[in-house]
Amino acid sequence: MAEHVPVLLGRVLELFTPALADRPAVVVDATVGLGGHSDALLSEFPRLELIALDRDPSALEKSRARLAKHGDRVRFVHAVYDQLPVVLDELGLSTVDGVLFDLGVSSMQLDVADRGFAYAKDAPLDMRMDPTAGITAADVLNTYPPGELVRILREYGEERFAQRIVKAVVAERARAPFDRSERLVKLLYDAVPAASRRTGGHPAKRTFQALRIEVNGELDVLRSAIPSALAALSVGGRIVVEAYQSLEDRIVKQAIAELAKSRTPPGLPVELPGHGPELKLLTRGAEKAGEAEIEHNPRAASVRLRAAERIKEAAK
Repeated sequence: MAEHVPVLLGRVLELFTPALADRPAVVVDATVGLGGHSDALLSEFPRLELIALDRDPSALEKSRARLAKHGDRVRFVHAVYDQLPVVLDELGLSTVDGVLFDLGVSSMQLDVADRGFAYAKDAPLDMRMDPTAGITAADVLNTYPPGELVRILREYGEERFAQRIVKAVVAERARAPFDRSERLVKLLYDAVPAASRRTGGHPAKRTFQALRIEVNGELDVLRSAIPSALAALSVGGRIVVEAYQSLEDRIVKQAIAELAKSRTPPGLPVELPGHGPELKLLTRGAEKAGEAEIEHNPRAASVRLRAAERIKEAAK
């Protein structure tokens, strides 16, 4: 497995420092993965306690080993991050001082061939982040009506050749059900016009993204999770989110922006009591990785980082 390099690690630590330095604090790493960000946070802030969430049992196992040196300062929870309110309630916590999301497919999931996330390796068409539950990518390809497949490829993959691809998928699955990635990759290569193959990246990239998002319900989960995380922040608490594609980033941007604006009607000379912003934006738009980091860690090329601080209690 390739070395796991946390994306924008220095910036993540910098953004959390005012909320965590020199005092007891609690952070939720909602996507702990291999534990790179969590390890750095626990090392940087010796009075920090961390709640490590992941839907992938294998990721929890690996992060548990990596973070063992921090002892009982870490609590591990097998959960999807939209279950954050339930997790906090079960732990007896009403608020936390920080929440970190590092979204999308992890380097571990890409590196393990039999998970089916990487189109460069022939593998079962699975793509479940939690391999113990839910439908697989093969189920989606083999059972969804053509119109639904077109919608998924267009919405989640932003695939402009969705109609052509789905027509080919329907013809192929009638011949034999899909079960492995190599056959799908060949179909996609043939279905996408040659001119687009030369300029638009690998022809399988957008379809694999769309299938992964559908299998894991990623966007629906995120739409629920971000508001819940924001509501859980104490005053002075901070959220940091790393997204890797525009659909995720849009959801994050809208949720944060909504709470960072005043609800006082335009034209009034003063802020109405209780109508002021709940959040302060800590980034100007979405921050991206620099050239040096991208050269060292290619996964950082598509990152979009946003952060905010809670400046007043959440509205009940």
